[in-house]
Amino acid sequence: MELFPAIDLRGGRCVRLRQGDYDAETVYGGDPVAVARRFADAGAPWIHLVDLDAARTGEPVNRPLVTAVATSVGARVQAGGGVRDEAAVEELLEAGVARVVLGTAAMHDPALVTRMAARHPSAIAVGLDARGGEVAVRGWTEGAGVALLEAARRFDDAGVSALVVTNIQQDGTLEGPDLDGLAEVMAVTTVEVVASGGVGTVEHLSALAALDVGGRRLAGAIVGKAIYEGSFTVEEAMAALIGV
Repeated sequence: MELFPAIDLRGGRCVRLRQGDYDAETVYGGDPVAVARRFADAGAPWIHLVDLDAARTGEPVNRPLVTAVATSVGARVQAGGGVRDEAAVEELLEAGVARVVLGTAAMHDPALVTRMAARHPSAIAVGLDARGGEVAVRGWTEGAGVALLEAARRFDDAGVSALVVTNIQQDGTLEGPDLDGLAEVMAVTTVEVVASGGVGTVEHLSALAALDVGGRRLAGAIVGKAIYEGSFTVEEAMAALIGV
């Protein structure tokens, strides 16, 4: 199980939101590239980047920062937020991003996901951000009218490399991941699942690593606030994920 330290970009800064609320923002640094380098230097295999501005508006205002991170760290970069068409996918991959996460676009145009996954095997993921069991879109500001489990089933044979599943109500709370919800998703799909939201302690990571559904385990865990707040280090997180 792999660790994905998270960097959320807003206004060119490294921030975290609480439960997807743009009015509940904490700024953790003005140099996202430096933050990414620290994560990579600590041994993180992935960096998870989200352009929060683009997620709401579709305008990739932080794209230069995404490119800077992708070209300056040794870790692979998984990036999403406001990726709404083929051109945006291609631009991110050409910029050095290893995997592109489609969220809003996946809900509105599932065929886009299938086309991109066929063109770029292993480089496309679908972001399923759920609130109350419903997938949310446009930076978590709108409901998509699609149930989380229905969406997971929809992309089971789309050729994507992963489903990035976030429980919005847990995100940024440090109160623990939604283990039951993640297990339900794993039960309805054969696609690898990366968990996001709620991790606040090493014990939470150990619980994610131990989650077993029909002999399948989670592929990874996205962690942001807990690392920034000093709850544990990247090294400690990685040890917890491989210690089961």
